[in-house]
Amino acid sequence: MSALSADCPNVEEAARPPVELLRGALLDSRQRWRDLVTMAADFAFETDSAGRFVFVNPDPTLGWPAGLLIGQPAELLMADRNGFSPFRPTAELRGRRAWLKRNDGTPACLRFAVAPLCDPQGRIIGARGIGVDITTQDAREAQIAAALRRGEVLDHILSRIGQEVLAPNMMRAALDALMNALGAEGAAVITLHAEPLGPVLAHQAGGGAAGIAPTAGALLTEPGDTQQASSEDGRLVLVSSCQTRFGEHAGIAVWRVGGSRAWDQEERLLLRSAANLIRVVLEHEAIQREMVRQARTDPLTGLLNRRAFLEEIERHIERLDRENLPGTLLFADVDNFKPVNDLLGHELGDDVLLHVALLLRSTVRPSDLVARLGGDEFAVWLNGADQLTAAERAEQLRTQAPRELRQLVAGTSPPLSLSIGIASRSPGSHEPVESLMRRADAAMYEVKRQGRGHWRVAPEEAV
Repeated sequence: MSALSADCPNVEEAARPPVELLRGALLDSRQRWRDLVTMAADFAFETDSAGRFVFVNPDPTLGWPAGLLIGQPAELLMADRNGFSPFRPTAELRGRRAWLKRNDGTPACLRFAVAPLCDPQGRIIGARGIGVDITTQDAREAQIAAALRRGEVLDHILSRIGQEVLAPNMMRAALDALMNALGAEGAAVITLHAEPLGPVLAHQAGGGAAGIAPTAGALLTEPGDTQQASSEDGRLVLVSSCQTRFGEHAGIAVWRVGGSRAWDQEERLLLRSAANLIRVVLEHEAIQREMVRQARTDPLTGLLNRRAFLEEIERHIERLDRENLPGTLLFADVDNFKPVNDLLGHELGDDVLLHVALLLRSTVRPSDLVARLGGDEFAVWLNGADQLTAAERAEQLRTQAPRELRQLVAGTSPPLSLSIGIASRSPGSHEPVESLMRRADAAMYEVKRQGRGHWRVAPEEAV
């Protein structure tokens, strides 16, 4: 009996009519299909010819009760009506993504496999499909893709920067690359200064920088890494701070024309990352400026050194010649300086040189040039001044210097004073700087030979 039961069909089942057996097999097949899709998918559906749900699984689906969805248009679940819809396929599709709405209103990204349902004549009468929720995976992949894109942009900016040597060229290359990467109308580095200067455009690329500067400066004073606002001329401005280690308060700004979409989170992150590169370039620029300053200035007094003085005086003379104006050179040497170093020490000698530098600066205008040529020898260039004006300045120095220096080295004998030589250059004389310096130097040494502590005007060079 047991063997018969194992090898033969169930007696009751065999006695059932063929139609009932077929109906049972179909029901069992459909239930197995539903069980399989429930295990394999987060969403399974069928729609009719009108695009309404006739089957939804599981229950609930995306937070929606299945009974609520049956008979409803499937497009009601679409979060993006302009995107791909899995509910009206015209051919079998696999691996397509679509964004649906959960019952709580949040979006869900699903990867679908769908196929149309057709009647015997080949007409589409509905659709069937399954979807797998990849929202978390899609967000993670989007974050990875965004990070890779930021890395590519930053690598490109670094590559452009690396092709330049001078800091201004580095900055220009960085701003051009950033502007193109963000699809911006322009980009600029803004520095903040005390009133009345306010925000200053230190570097810029593209157009519209002047119009956005006040808005960018105001955003830089607000807390936060990145800020955005509309400028008075209607541009959408995005700013990120990039304060340097040397205390310079600066930021980088990008902008679009009015009416464009707002800057999104990914663009904000990209600007924040780029700001770190801009900060490095700003610091490099500050170091280069300091190196130039040190190469051009006397380390003790802060005055121009000989080389810088000669370069600047050539530039000033070119302008004076264009404007048909005179200029005058003064050479000043500290009398009796060596005994101060020998008897009182170099520290006091440095104090004397610093005081002479301050005295020379206070006697001339900011547009004039003052230099320490070496040791206790100084030079002054007076723009637009003839020998009469220069003689007035020299007389002021002659009387003021001994009085002030006496307070530094009280009791020292002989007293400190200045010997000054003056060489004036007439408009259009075309006298070279070397000739001017020879005449001023000769006049100064003539003063020393005649007793020191005075000034002398050198005769003009014969034409």
